[in-house]
Amino acid sequence: MKLPPVDPARLNEEWRADQDVLANLRENGDRPDIPRAVDVSFRGPPDALDDLADAAEELGFEVIETEPSDDGEPWLFLQRVQTADADAIKALTITCLQIEAMFGLEYDGWGCVAQTGLTH
Repeated sequence: MKLPPVDPARLNEEWRADQDVLANLRENGDRPDIPRAVDVSFRGPPDALDDLADAAEELGFEVIETEPSDDGEPWLFLQRVQTADADAIKALTITCLQIEAMFGLEYDGWGCVAQTGLTH
């Protein structure tokens, strides 16, 4: 599947937000080299979300769930296992912005749990 190019201004906007999340992870003792589940979310028309859900595996993601919303545009949550270093997260963001453009959806960001390497 060929993904479309990313709007540089949109990437810069998301990358600024990503850096805040990465800083928060570091403050919580995260070791970015440890692979972990990273969730991403999209919202938009149900048909477009269904199309993305059908293509998720080919794009390297697993479908987690779809959640309804009050405005009629539900959310789709996807997940993949990866590291949380800056390069990996920037690559994730680029992929998600390509998905946003390809499927006519709104990418709403990513999240994960800090991994310290310590077990409780």
